[in-house]
Amino acid sequence: MKRREMLKAVGLMTGAMAAANQAVLAAATGVGKEKVPKPVLRVVHITDVHIRTGDNAPDRFKKCLKEITGQKVDFFLNGGDSINDASYDNVKRESVTEQWSLWDDCLRSIGQYEVYSCIGNHDPWWAAPSQTDEMYGKEYVVKRLKIPGRYYSFPKKNWHFIILDGNNKNISLDEEQFTWLEQELARLPASTPTLLMSHYPILGTTPILVGGGHSDHKKLKDLFYKHRDKVKVCLSGHNHLYDKTLYNGVLYCCNGAMSGYWWGKGDKESAGAGYYLETPPGYAILNLYEDGTVTNDYTPHAYL
Repeated sequence: MKRREMLKAVGLMTGAMAAANQAVLAAATGVGKEKVPKPVLRVVHITDVHIRTGDNAPDRFKKCLKEITGQKVDFFLNGGDSINDASYDNVKRESVTEQWSLWDDCLRSIGQYEVYSCIGNHDPWWAAPSQTDEMYGKEYVVKRLKIPGRYYSFPKKNWHFIILDGNNKNISLDEEQFTWLEQELARLPASTPTLLMSHYPILGTTPILVGGGHSDHKKLKDLFYKHRDKVKVCLSGHNHLYDKTLYNGVLYCCNGAMSGYWWGKGDKESAGAGYYLETPPGYAILNLYEDGTVTNDYTPHAYL
């Protein structure tokens, strides 16, 4: 072998050995590997169940819950409008009582899970004989949903969860609640991943299509930007439509309704049986990761 060819061959062998040694070192130390986020929670978001006696809704809802619990989930987030409607002027006490009894019966099938709920616009009974009636308004809903208050927060693993009450003037947070939210976000340690849930969309496409969004969205957007190291995702329902919007690093997810077209077959604008516009009835599964990343996957159900 000529000297030049021999030197070239030696160089190639040396380079190959060095590359192999680097690969072994990387495998042993993790250097050079892309870090995979660690999953910490798997949460289901149901919203707009609108439970009632008609259209076999209770049985269909129970089948949905059975389908969900057949998957690995840690707990439920319920986005409101749990009962079909208590908010209209002609609703009687017996109807409100019946609807909440149906809700209780359905939730017994998932009694092993924690359920964190917010209040929907159809949940409170405003037509009670008086404001002193025990079933009047939001406080009765708080009692029936077994939640700490009309707005509240709780920690799970390294995540923080904030549940809001947008059932105020022009769909907004009242001054007391907004001050509480400011203080809640400020007190959290830096970079604490935080999920917020309101019945109503804060930002997104669906309020442009059908309305129903927070009127204080700019005020909330500014607050979230101030705490952009913390606020990661905002969940909502109300519009019975599915939409994901990413803005300033916050994922705004309006998920479709469990009841779809209020458990009915739909109308001329429904894209399919049970759809509201182009959104089928269903629920969402969220995967929450240690580093604050999140996925929201909407799953249509088959109980039409």
